[in-house]
Amino acid sequence: MKRSATSLFLFLVMLTVATGFKSDGKRPAEGIHWLTIEEAYAKIQQEPRKVLIDVYTDWCGWCKVMDRETFKNKAVVEYVNRKYYAVKLDAEQKKAITLGDKKFEFLSEGGRGVHQLALALTNNQPSYPTTVFLDDKFNMIQPLPGYMKAKEFHQVITFIGEDYHKKEAFEDYKSKTYKSLFAAK
Repeated sequence: MKRSATSLFLFLVMLTVATGFKSDGKRPAEGIHWLTIEEAYAKIQQEPRKVLIDVYTDWCGWCKVMDRETFKNKAVVEYVNRKYYAVKLDAEQKKAITLGDKKFEFLSEGGRGVHQLALALTNNQPSYPTTVFLDDKFNMIQPLPGYMKAKEFHQVITFIGEDYHKKEAFEDYKSKTYKSLFAAK
C-alpha cells in the first residue's frame, strides 16, 4: 500500500512538471499564425498585406520537413507573422472554397484528385510543397515549387516582403542586399 501511494505521488509530481504550470495567457503565440485562404481573403479587404500560401498534401514528405524545420525557424516565424497573411492550403481538400465571386471545387480526376484553387495557384503544374506569394490585392507574385531550407526561405520571404523583387534580381539581392540587411541570419 505504501509503495503504491509513493508511486502515485511520484506520478503526480512528474505529471505536474511535464505539463508545466498554468500560464497567465500573456506568452506570445509560437509559430506561424496560419489562416485559411478565406480568412486571409477577408483580412486583406480590411488591412492589405501580402499573402504567403503553403500548398501541401498530407502524403508529401518534403511538406512535413518544411513544417518541422523551415516553418519553425525563429527568423522565418517572426518575419512571416509581421509581413504576411500565412495560409495553409491542402491541395487535395474536398471542401469548396469561395473567394469573392469565384468558387473553386475539388476535382476527383486521376488517382487522388486535386482542388481547383491549388491548380490555379500552381499555374496548373501542381508540385508539393509549393509556396505561393500574392500581393496585397490578392494578385499572383510568384509560385515557388519545392522544399526550401530556413535560410533560403528567409531570403525569399524578405526579397518579396520588402519589394526587392521589383528592384533587383534575386541573385543580386542574395549576394549583396540580403547580406547587408541580415548579416547574422
